Amino acid sequence: MNLFAQAGGAATNPPLGVLIFALGGLAGAVFYLPFKKVKNWAWESYWLVYAVTGLVIVPWVLAFCLSPNVIAVLKAAPPRELGYCFLCGAMWGVGGLTWGLMIRYLGVGLGLAIGCGLCSAAGTLVPPMLKGEFAQLLQSSAGQASLASVLVSLAGIVLVGGAGISKEKELSEDAKRAAVAEYNFRLGLVVAIFSGLTSAAMNFGLQGGVKIEQLAQATAPATADTWKGLPVLVVVLLGGFVVNCAWCLFLNAKNGTLGDYAKSGTPLATNLLFAGLAGAIWCSQFICLKTGEPAMGSLKYVGWSVMFSGAILFSTILGILMGEWKSTSARTRRLLALGLALLLASSMISAFSGYLSVSG
Repeated sequence: MNLFAQAGGAATNPPLGVLIFALGGLAGAVFYLPFKKVKNWAWESYWLVYAVTGLVIVPWVLAFCLSPNVIAVLKAAPPRELGYCFLCGAMWGVGGLTWGLMIRYLGVGLGLAIGCGLCSAAGTLVPPMLKGEFAQLLQSSAGQASLASVLVSLAGIVLVGGAGISKEKELSEDAKRAAVAEYNFRLGLVVAIFSGLTSAAMNFGLQGGVKIEQLAQATAPATADTWKGLPVLVVVLLGGFVVNCAWCLFLNAKNGTLGDYAKSGTPLATNLLFAGLAGAIWCSQFICLKTGEPAMGSLKYVGWSVMFSGAILFSTILGILMGEWKSTSARTRRLLALGLALLLASSMISAFSGYLSVSG
């Protein structure tokens, strides 16, 4: 069957798919903000609440509500595929643990530009290679356009990253730390490279649950096409949760912060609320990814690139609003503007590639 044969019939709607992916990118850009409202807790304490909420509670509640056969599907799923999805989630968990450090050392704008850029490239291009479909991408106008969207996205990422490096050279240490209190470019860059590459495993797992998705639609009561990815999502996120939970509890014990959850004088309710909110917002990006895929038909693989382009775009805008680009030169701002323009263009090209796959 041709890789670009229309999938999903009337449900295929590339512009809608791109919009859903972009909303996921917005969630990925802003999820960290509620953490700023958490008071008197160590990182490991609020990160554990985030993990419980975003990696377990939200995806499972959504799965039970919208995928009525989720338990039956997971019981019938091939153990090897379940294990693969779980392990990919665990690998993402290792990278995800350093995501917060990346933002801590580089700031929201530059940190997410580098980390998301690497994650976007690896997460978009590797899955088709693993499936042996990469060569087919070059054999149709839709495939060529989708690859062009990825390349344009990467070019935008490079320019935004270049603007960040230019900013780093221009600002004094005092100015850098006024915007990012613990700014450390070299350490942050190492963390961003590691975090970006290992975090791409999330998409390996999300794209590796093909038989699970088929079972979701074939097992009564069937899951709707839009939500068929939820059983895969809960398995991948469970792998990530195990790693995050183990690390946070280890740090709680090591640092003597287990008492954070009942510390007197600490706003427990608001801490739980905001840390949980961060987890719910974070999870939303991957819910958007899986629910937007059916609208893209057989070009669903571009969703990862579009989502991360959106995350970089929105996080950079957020960085501007937070003063991270204040006092930079006109050259740096031009690089930044051009990078943002390319990220917008990549999303439009992705939508166009989906249109070509449908019309062709």
